[in-house]
Amino acid sequence: MTPKVTIVIPFYNCPYIEHALSSACGQTYPNVEVVVVDDGSSQHSHRITPFRDSIHYLGKKNGGTASALNHGILHASGEYIAWLSSDDLFHYSKLEQQMAFMQEYGLQVSYTDFSTIDSKHAITRPTCGIPMSGTADLARQLTYSNPVNGCTVVASKDLFMSLGLFNERLRYTHDYDMWVRMILHGARFGYLHEPLTLYRVHSGMGTVRHKKTILREYGKLKKMYRASLNQRWALGG
Repeated sequence: MTPKVTIVIPFYNCPYIEHALSSACGQTYPNVEVVVVDDGSSQHSHRITPFRDSIHYLGKKNGGTASALNHGILHASGEYIAWLSSDDLFHYSKLEQQMAFMQEYGLQVSYTDFSTIDSKHAITRPTCGIPMSGTADLARQLTYSNPVNGCTVVASKDLFMSLGLFNERLRYTHDYDMWVRMILHGARFGYLHEPLTLYRVHSGMGTVRHKKTILREYGKLKKMYRASLNQRWALGG
């Protein structure tokens, strides 16, 4: 039986949402659910209308990306979760390739390379990513940076649930915090060296507008987790 994958798309006033939805609804993988979580948007919601028959649409008060992701995961019927930002896109065979990889190696979680695109959808860097030789190598890297693009990740819903979902107190670094907690929980990460996500770089993106706050959050988390990650790195895996 083919496991169901739920693609969770947090949406807040994003003008690129229809491109994200087109890539999610057009996946070649045969068992996909698409959940859009409208995090209190006041603009661009009409762009979702053409896809309403193909998706599950959930509305909520604004609470940030972590809150929207958690809301989507809690309502997901899939055994696996993929996160897609509303300004990014999936390669149409992303889930087909990534799920085959995960099933071959018995993985709970995996991530991949990605390409960058600009505001007009032109590819600016065909392949981005930091190759990792295993979970211990990833633990070492996480002591000083976040090499995992969240929109490349596919992970077991049970794993998310067992960890209590994303930390909603972290406005911008909830992804880094989750990857660290997954590693410390004993999850084995797999890395697929294929650019299966198109990551949009533009002036309105949160990583540009809130860079100082993001760096401050990262600093606190890295200090908090460094000893545990170093121990995990020393154990190997």
